[in-house]
Amino acid sequence: MPDQPQRNAIVTGAGRGIGKGIALELAAQGWNITINYNASPDAAQEVKSQIESLGQTALLVRADIANPDHRENLVTQSLDHFQSIDLLVNNAGVTSRDRDDILHAKEQNWDWLMAINLKGPFFLTQRVAQTMIEHAPSTQSSPDSSDQPSYRSIINISSLSAYAVSTNRGDYCIAKAGLGMMTKLWAARLAQHNINVYEICPGIIESDMTAPVKEKYDKLILEEDPPIQPIRRWGKPSDVARAAAALASGQFPFTTGDTLNTDGGFHIRTL
Repeated sequence: MPDQPQRNAIVTGAGRGIGKGIALELAAQGWNITINYNASPDAAQEVKSQIESLGQTALLVRADIANPDHRENLVTQSLDHFQSIDLLVNNAGVTSRDRDDILHAKEQNWDWLMAINLKGPFFLTQRVAQTMIEHAPSTQSSPDSSDQPSYRSIINISSLSAYAVSTNRGDYCIAKAGLGMMTKLWAARLAQHNINVYEICPGIIESDMTAPVKEKYDKLILEEDPPIQPIRRWGKPSDVARAAAALASGQFPFTTGDTLNTDGGFHIRTL
């Protein structure tokens, strides 16, 4: 059999939590990874070491996704190191500052969160998409190449907060809802270039972001009857990672703009 082509991914916010899980799962499936992080360099270095132990190449790039110069440097370093970008996972994000009731939400907090959670991913996607188009493989230059597996895609990590209201996190909910429309916009625009775009909506996932509300969700998941979701356990970063790796595998060439709920069934409405 011919050698598997090199597949190169950028995963933003890959130093911890869901991003780390995605980076490691992709590496286990043969991807080289650009590990983007903005804090905790030691944690990011540990992810790099784990990826290298799986036999793949990893590049560390510190970048604030809200900063245009940082985004450009992230793309440039990735291209210089790997010569192509075949996958972008827009995972980096923050939760609401202060968790103010929307009657008292602060404009500066809104601007800070939107720059990281929505504006940054939009313009990083734009930049990476331009690169993907410029460096399109000859066998994947046309939508008619349906017999060729596609390894070029963009995956946006959203949240159940895209549709489940939290009135003390209005900025976060709106940003995640915006990622859903962003997914559809880029899916429609990039389909002609054989680039598929997806959204993953994780549910309640064990991470440092959810650690402060662990007691609340333990009760809702494990003790309430009926529980908040049909599958009575916390989600793990590996659950989201497997979903991302499946979408990136090239095995769904006739799908784009879709949302994959990775939420233990939280999205199911019941009576």
